[in-house]
Amino acid sequence: MSMLTPPGMGGRYRITGDTYPRMRPPRRRVRLVAVVVASAAVLGLTGWGTLQLIDVFSGDGNPAAGSAADCRLKAAAAPAARVEALPAPGRIRVNVYNATQRTGLAKDTADQLRKRGFRIGAVGNAPKQFDKKVKGTGLLLGPAAARDTSLRVLGTQLGGADLRTDAGRKGADLDLVIGDAFKGLTRQASADQALTRLSAPASAAPASPSARTKKGCAAQ
Repeated sequence: MSMLTPPGMGGRYRITGDTYPRMRPPRRRVRLVAVVVASAAVLGLTGWGTLQLIDVFSGDGNPAAGSAADCRLKAAAAPAARVEALPAPGRIRVNVYNATQRTGLAKDTADQLRKRGFRIGAVGNAPKQFDKKVKGTGLLLGPAAARDTSLRVLGTQLGGADLRTDAGRKGADLDLVIGDAFKGLTRQASADQALTRLSAPASAAPASPSARTKKGCAAQ
């Protein structure tokens, strides 16, 4: 067997026969690099998690806890809320008409409404356009401006009544036209509860995300 020294080896490796040594970097260096990379990854994740916790507890991640400037901007951009106060029964005048073949319904119903605080106008048989043509419990008719105000208040007294508005109607009076399915006004207690719910402020409803944001702004 001859003894040869490969070029560039500087004589450090000696080859005997026809078998060459395997060249690879030292294992210690590879392990050191892997440890450094893993440590950096762990530190990065730990730092990110810490920042998230700080944001949660400080309120920075909560839209409701925006800065005062953000709140002012949102308030300026938001449309003005249109709040209409519902009139009390004593401010609503009702005309009671009977569109059925049963007699005495208009007078009896008008008397009950008067006891519940409503003002009573005309009482009698329904006009020809409604006479014997109202199949439900009744028809509540008023001007367009009464749709979300006095008509809704009167609607608490007669369940299932049809609410209609007439754009050309003059005055603020309402008409209650009694229909064939009419069996009486809503019980006093139930009508009072319905009127209370109708008059309750909107804040009693569950808060939406936008409402929670406004609450956070108001707290600042």
